[in-house]
Amino acid sequence: MNSTPIVIERKFSAPIEKVWRAITNNDEMKKWYFQLPEFKPEIGFKFQFEGGSDADNQYVHLCEVTEVIEGKKITYTWKYEGMPGSSAVTWELFEQGDDTLLKLTHVGVESFAEGGKDFTAASFNAGWNSIVNSSLEKYLAEN
Repeated sequence: MNSTPIVIERKFSAPIEKVWRAITNNDEMKKWYFQLPEFKPEIGFKFQFEGGSDADNQYVHLCEVTEVIEGKKITYTWKYEGMPGSSAVTWELFEQGDDTLLKLTHVGVESFAEGGKDFTAASFNAGWNSIVNSSLEKYLAEN
């Protein structure tokens, strides 16, 4: 089983504080990420939301924050209700002058292989690329 993590890196023309707020403040996250009922960047905070490849394929995501380094890093587990498998998503921020380098790492996606086409590494890679390089990029440019 391939255990290569998915890694997406993107440099944004935005200060690190703005990018941190975008990835940890639920009011901001709702503008570009998933519609989370509630989110707190606190270790042990559990959250869930629905998402999927299209309206007919929505999955309940079950997550728990496992690591927070204020302004720099947040990690949470990523599972699906009623499905085997467990993974983790880490967002890391690196200040580069007036810009911010974001590194997203998703490990363990191979544990969802039994779930079908929506759970392939290629599907996760495409999804995270769209979220980081399109949705977040557009949000940071406009706000």
